[in-house]
Amino acid sequence: MDCIFCDIVNRKGEAEILFENDLVMAFLDIRPVNYGHTLVIPKKHFTNFLELPPEYLEELGKVTQLISGAIQAGLKADGFNVIINNGAAAGQTVYHFHFHIIPRFSSDFNYRPKFKVYADGSMKEFAEIIRNAVTKKG
Repeated sequence: MDCIFCDIVNRKGEAEILFENDLVMAFLDIRPVNYGHTLVIPKKHFTNFLELPPEYLEELGKVTQLISGAIQAGLKADGFNVIINNGAAAGQTVYHFHFHIIPRFSSDFNYRPKFKVYADGSMKEFAEIIRNAVTKKG
């Protein structure tokens, strides 16, 4: 398997590592949306969010919170985005799970989605589809 994030974990790829412990690593993104844009990854390879075991998910959450606070304080950011891309349609390009932490400033880019409006009754239909899928998974 050829994975640039696994190479970074194994010290075969270069990265500006900000933090690491036994399960998780955080490093600067080489193609940042804003300077300080950081990736938080599990050190073990998991393709996406749905593959993460609970102990990794818990540790990733803790470290993402820690690093987000450090980014906001250190860079004096006005806020930050924490983003996960799962699958090509969602913008995932490296298939090793990772959180993006993007520092945000009042004067930077405009990140606002175009919100949709449910047609009459369709909100209930979407909810039922999702509830049924939750029941099958749970």
